[in-house]
Amino acid sequence: MSYSLEKLKSNKEKWTMDYSKLRGKIREVYKTERAFADAMSLNSTTLSQKLNGKRQWDVTEAVSACQLLGIAMTDFETYFFTQKV
Repeated sequence: MSYSLEKLKSNKEKWTMDYSKLRGKIREVYKTERAFADAMSLNSTTLSQKLNGKRQWDVTEAVSACQLLGIAMTDFETYFFTQKV
């Protein structure tokens, strides 16, 4: 099935990512989102916006997050590309 860019934009809500597993891993490793934001050199508000789907993760941030959290690159998709249902 192929999608046009216009169709993807019009169905934006269907492409919202679910970061709950990432959020859980952050709490497991860093205890608080603020501590993780500090480790990532991000403002805690910026991290919150990313985890709530208001801002996008760039690739270098996502890779850095995986390294800090001990997430294997084979699990990258599970943490960063799970769609909200």
